[in-house]
Amino acid sequence: MSILLAGLMPHPPVMVPEVGREDAGKAAKSQAAALALGEMVRQAGPDTLIMITPHGPVFQDVMTMATQERLAGDLGQFGAPEVRVIWPNNLGLAREIAREAQAAGIPLLEMDSREANYYGVEPGLDHGLVVPQYFLKKAGVKSKLVAITIGLLPYETLYAFGRVIQRAVDQTGTQAVVIASGDLSHRLKPGAPAGYSPQGRVFDEKVVNLLDQADVQGLFSLEPSLIGEAGECGFRPLLILMGTLDGLRVKGDVLSYEGPFGVGYAVAAWRPTGRDGERQFLRSLEEGRRKKMKELRQRESPLVRLARQALEEYIKTGRTQHPPTELTPEMRERAGAFVTIHKNGQLRGCIGTTGPTRGNLAEEIIHNAISSGTADPRFPAVTPDELEDLTYSVDVLSEPEPVSRPEELDPQEYGVIVRKGNRTGLLLPHLQGVDTVEEQLAIAKSKAGLGAKENGIRLFRFRVRRFE
Repeated sequence: MSILLAGLMPHPPVMVPEVGREDAGKAAKSQAAALALGEMVRQAGPDTLIMITPHGPVFQDVMTMATQERLAGDLGQFGAPEVRVIWPNNLGLAREIAREAQAAGIPLLEMDSREANYYGVEPGLDHGLVVPQYFLKKAGVKSKLVAITIGLLPYETLYAFGRVIQRAVDQTGTQAVVIASGDLSHRLKPGAPAGYSPQGRVFDEKVVNLLDQADVQGLFSLEPSLIGEAGECGFRPLLILMGTLDGLRVKGDVLSYEGPFGVGYAVAAWRPTGRDGERQFLRSLEEGRRKKMKELRQRESPLVRLARQALEEYIKTGRTQHPPTELTPEMRERAGAFVTIHKNGQLRGCIGTTGPTRGNLAEEIIHNAISSGTADPRFPAVTPDELEDLTYSVDVLSEPEPVSRPEELDPQEYGVIVRKGNRTGLLLPHLQGVDTVEEQLAIAKSKAGLGAKENGIRLFRFRVRRFE
């Protein structure tokens, strides 16, 4: 087999003794398992490591691959510049991956030093690569490297990119080991980096069980809401890794799992033992995705359908849609509304109004849907080829009411508006990762261009009715 082994490794810098010092021992299970996986890699004897990170230059619509002749990185930003790795790049394999990606229609940016400078990103290896490489080096692994950064593409496209890697490895006769770098939920307990959610533990338990069984279809069947609530960074690298094993008979082995700092660390390995036509999942995954999106469209509420159709009409023709001839009772109301757009689980646009500015809610939603897709300053305008991948929600706001003190707020129940002079910041309620009033106010103040300790601020709260 050209792919000799595949593995998952976590990447918390605290695992490295030079960084974590006395705290590093709290992740002893992960350290031991990482070294054990490193020994498995050494014994496999690859000529190339293919490593996938979620912390390099991540773009919304493209994968990234480093193309410098030598790839180097350190943990200087974590107080340990002496932890440094240098690898020769397997440029021949990298070029073949680029050719296969182009043939498959998967966008891939080849990132050399000039491109890194153009995009304003650091050209070196990020900690998502350096931390696993620390343990691989300690185990005596010596090889070339291909370093790949995820893109925020559809899950099925990430899996297809894994197939691209497999074909390139086979075409070049490379003896490769694939390593996905990623942590599981960042929300396992109060005080965790992304806040606490009980769903974090549920996500990790399900994923660890699926990894042990090498259950690709199970990973793709996880609820998007569960993945979002987990606050993870390892799911996309895992999907690419699983794509590199498409059509191969493999046995999974979870070497360890723990969450000592509120973040889930899993170390796992998969060894291919032959071809298996029943494990070719790409076509069925793509068909399943189209089916899910069709079912989602059929379940849309009238307000969400109106928002989607308004943006689609505008993007395709440049025309602003008229409200329906027959308005539902909600559409006849006058109220502020926000239209939120997501693509592949990531925010793609969100713009709205705090109070009514149009004749009815239908007109409000049409206008705000178009603005959300074309005028959100955080994102480029939606393009026609994105439309089928977008999902929408509509939040209809109650009339904001003034509050005199933060104790009257609740980020799960109320949205908040902060105002000072002509500056206004708004945050909707029940947002992932916003669990306290302090966090809610800090974000709202930031959106208003106000400092965290700014005085003389007027506060308002509101409820929303969310339509999906």
